[in-house]
Amino acid sequence: MVAVVGGGQLARMMAPAAAELGVRLRVLVEDPASSAAQVVTDAPVGSASDEAAIRDLIAPADGRDAASVLTFEHEHVPNALLTDLIEHGTPVRPGPHALVQAQDKIVMRERLTALGVPCPRWAALPVDPAEGRAALEAFLAEAPDGQAVVKTSRGGYDGKGVRVVSGPGDVEYWFAAAAAGGPQLLVEEKVPYRRELAALVARRPSGEVRTWPVVESIQRDGVCSEVVAPAPGLSEALDARAREIAVAVAEGLDVTGVLAVEMFETTGPDGEPAVWVNELAMRPHNSGHWTIDGSVTSQFEQHLRAVLDLPLGDTSPRAPWTVMANVLGSTRDELTDALPVLLARFPDARVNLYGKGIRPGRKLGHVNVSGTDLAEVRRRAVAAAALLRGEQIEES
Repeated sequence: MVAVVGGGQLARMMAPAAAELGVRLRVLVEDPASSAAQVVTDAPVGSASDEAAIRDLIAPADGRDAASVLTFEHEHVPNALLTDLIEHGTPVRPGPHALVQAQDKIVMRERLTALGVPCPRWAALPVDPAEGRAALEAFLAEAPDGQAVVKTSRGGYDGKGVRVVSGPGDVEYWFAAAAAGGPQLLVEEKVPYRRELAALVARRPSGEVRTWPVVESIQRDGVCSEVVAPAPGLSEALDARAREIAVAVAEGLDVTGVLAVEMFETTGPDGEPAVWVNELAMRPHNSGHWTIDGSVTSQFEQHLRAVLDLPLGDTSPRAPWTVMANVLGSTRDELTDALPVLLARFPDARVNLYGKGIRPGRKLGHVNVSGTDLAEVRRRAVAAAALLRGEQIEES
């Protein structure tokens, strides 16, 4: 039995892969109506910060076995508890020593820098507001365009906790919050990048690793809107370099399970194309949803194989191109109202809805389309997602 902390769409999408492998899932959900609770029968309700709830999640009871392994669909779990679970015999994958890199961006940057992984120029800002402002001003003075990116070290995701700044006044509230015990801040170079890429890698405890083709991630308002697999026009050399970096991060941080390494494609000091690491996610990731339909082994099956230390699956693409289009918010009362028209017009579209309540900008589902003509594949995926958002699209 695999115990999973977190009841969102990532845990939900582990369920079909687990069923096919004959693996039982037990998922700690935040609410009985959460995304995962709608499809996983063994779904106790509790908070990821509740020690008793997590201990109960992995314990034997009512004829069920103890969990073979504990894993996650998000990073917000107390590390001290995870360390104690390991000491008392429960495998935790990824382990707390790795997970902290995804929980705290300063810790992550320190470790990646020590490993020699290419990253933007960065600095941790002092917690004292006056010192923090002075440090930020000094960093900005060296920025070519007078701008930089300030991030909260903890808690940010999907564009939250990230701001482009021209001066300390742009994040004055964050300085006050940090001084009051909130997340420390870090500042990073505003990278002049061509596009955003993501390299997905899976690693099992015995050391076997597998990578998928590097993909292009297209953002809208700081949230992933589309993923194109493989990244169009990416040279074999840069694809290999990005995968090499992802493997180096997975091995250097001792990650087990799926790791998403988000990157900037930019120009190196020698004028040649290069990649710099932006963020890490130690779990299945939005940039890997294309693998459900576009790869021999999906990221969700691979994550289960990895945390159970089973041989990893083939990551070859099933088609020359797969495009994943996210459904971010909708004007519809029910997304399923779009299915009669969508499925008739796009019978090749693979629709995955997350069972969430509708609100603006929320990730409600995604559509995958695969094929040989990238422009047509992308058009169909984007149009299908637009129908789910309640938009009108032209007949084709």
